[in-house]
Amino acid sequence: MEVQCFTVGAFQVNTYLLKDEATGKCAIIDTGESDELVQRLQELAPLPDVEVILLTHGHLDHAGSLVSLQNIFDAPTYLPRLEQPLFDTLPTQGDWFGAPHMNRPCGRIDTLVDDGDQIKVGESTLTFISTPGHTPGQGCYYDEQHIFVGDTLFKGSIGRTDLPMGNHSLMQESLQRLMALPGHLQVHSGHGPVTTLAQELMTNPFLQFMR
Repeated sequence: MEVQCFTVGAFQVNTYLLKDEATGKCAIIDTGESDELVQRLQELAPLPDVEVILLTHGHLDHAGSLVSLQNIFDAPTYLPRLEQPLFDTLPTQGDWFGAPHMNRPCGRIDTLVDDGDQIKVGESTLTFISTPGHTPGQGCYYDEQHIFVGDTLFKGSIGRTDLPMGNHSLMQESLQRLMALPGHLQVHSGHGPVTTLAQELMTNPFLQFMR
């Protein structure tokens, strides 16, 4: 699949537009919290043929613009099942950061995904792997070349576990699951640059416990 990254909003979240080359069908992974994403997508010609919207987790910087996207694209939205309680707090999450103006409506969830579920995008397939720790239901979507990890893993770092509903022990277990996947997979994180699983296993200081 072709991958295009849009870095938007106050939190500089990476939103990904995936395009199945055979059919032109697209997926959006995470939505940012700013209408900047909507504007940038609307500037594309032609407008992407979005088949699904996928959320890695329910923090406002990753799901806050969901309603705006749903107003444009008639596409079902997928959320990790264990994220539903956190997602439901979107209307008040801005308060957590002292920014009530960032509180957002929840939007519509059409399908809850579980570990191992597969999602079709045109003729391509993404597999969901549950990687809780940063949040209770944080998860990743991957194919043969790419993995979209939300806030589980970053180049040289990992997701925070000190926010509400975070769990450090679960994060350690999730990182072990993630690193059992093929090392060549390109890691597309919720923030920051692209890396690979193999590179992070060798160099990421937070993964020393696995070396």
